[in-house]
Amino acid sequence: MQTAYVLINCDLGSEEDVINELKKIPEVVEINGVYGVYDIVVKVQADSMERLREVVTWRVRRTDKVRSTLTLVKIEGQGEGGAKK
Repeated sequence: MQTAYVLINCDLGSEEDVINELKKIPEVVEINGVYGVYDIVVKVQADSMERLREVVTWRVRRTDKVRSTLTLVKIEGQGEGGAKK
């Protein structure tokens, strides 16, 4: 499974609208509104890198009221299992 985290800037005040649209994309498995430079962080998963690229490029980035994105593709096998406490 390929995973990417997409950091999204959207039009001022449109966060809920964007989140509601992103919920309609099956490959979007997690959505969080955040404070800071970006407005929303989305976790996207797909069976292949090609499908991941398609979803991010043609669905997430083209969602109405999305101004800009920064995509971080997860390195498979690195950092698995979470942090130790």
